[in-house]
Amino acid sequence: MAAGVAVGVWVLVLSLWGAVAGGQNITARIGESLVLNCKGAPKKPPQQLEWKLNTGRTEAWKVLSPQGDSWDSVARVLPNGSLLLPAVGIQDEGTFRCRATSRSGKETKSNYRVRVYQIPGKPEIIAPASELMAGVPNKVGTCVSDGGYPAGTLSWHLDGKPLIPDGKGVSVKEETRRHPETGLFTVQSELTVTLARGGAPHPTFSCSFNPGLPRRRAQHTAPIQPSVWEPVPLEEIQLVVEPEGGAVAPGETVTLTCAAPAQPPPQIHWIKDGMPLPLPSSPVLLLPEVGPQDQGTYSCVATRPRHGPQESPAVRISIIETGEEGTTAGSVGESGLGTLALALGILGGMGMVALLIGVIMWRRRQHQGQETKAPENQEEEEERSELNQSQELEVVEANAGGP
Repeated sequence: MAAGVAVGVWVLVLSLWGAVAGGQNITARIGESLVLNCKGAPKKPPQQLEWKLNTGRTEAWKVLSPQGDSWDSVARVLPNGSLLLPAVGIQDEGTFRCRATSRSGKETKSNYRVRVYQIPGKPEIIAPASELMAGVPNKVGTCVSDGGYPAGTLSWHLDGKPLIPDGKGVSVKEETRRHPETGLFTVQSELTVTLARGGAPHPTFSCSFNPGLPRRRAQHTAPIQPSVWEPVPLEEIQLVVEPEGGAVAPGETVTLTCAAPAQPPPQIHWIKDGMPLPLPSSPVLLLPEVGPQDQGTYSCVATRPRHGPQESPAVRISIIETGEEGTTAGSVGESGLGTLALALGILGGMGMVALLIGVIMWRRRQHQGQETKAPENQEEEEERSELNQSQELEVVEANAGGP
């Protein structure tokens, strides 16, 4: 039974990269058996040989010999002196050395560097884009490779040619995760491209996984072929308003027509002040008996098959003064001017009232001043009369006493 197992394992060893007898680098698939030959060792006991291992399972060199016990289920020395690893794991990567002495006393050393690998599942593109717009960055999809070891790399191709990330027209966002229990890797790559105008209408994108090991071929995803469309200039979508200019009197009718020539006709939706109007698709928007609630900025959005939405230039609908009631229901600026005029009129009226009151009060004060001055003038008149009379008497007396 042991001999049969040994033969099967030897067949596996011979299929590995490099001949076991002469090669120094060994690659083995995770979970499979691996046999390392100790060169120069006698084929039958008694044997003088010693294996030394330095792997992820050891803190220092681990020594194994034919006379010693096996190292649990990790490794054991076979009767012919070779070393058997029943199930290779990630922790078995490392250096293996054997020193053997023949019966003639010749010493031979063998050195091996062991690497392990695990082939992941076939890579795939998840969330692939069905449509791309020329001239702007587009996310093509995310390529994912799961369950491999070592991590490996992903690369993208466009029409069979490699895409080299340049940070401008081609951008790749990569991420690598490792499973905490198995130690296997998941690698993903998100591709964003900016396609030139006038290019192929259905480019072919694919992704490849390269394991990064000798004699291991790359794996390829199934290709995807999104459609490419070029945006229509905004000038081709026009918004016509009747009456022209969009300024109307209250109660009149306004008609907005979205002119978007295309076959088949596009879906037309309307926007007012930046918010979509909850109306069915129609190239005409009718506003009967407009009022203040209808004022605002209007635009239309045309959506075409295999094309993105295109918005028209905006128009302004406002209400002008009617001249009958002297009110303004138009723009915010006109309403503000009316309010300002009303305030100035009130202030002017109050000023006139204050001026009239001031004049009346001034005249009353002037009249009172005249009344208080009249008695004083009368007393002065009397004093002057008495003084004149006294002077006249003195003159008479002087004349009478003369010679």
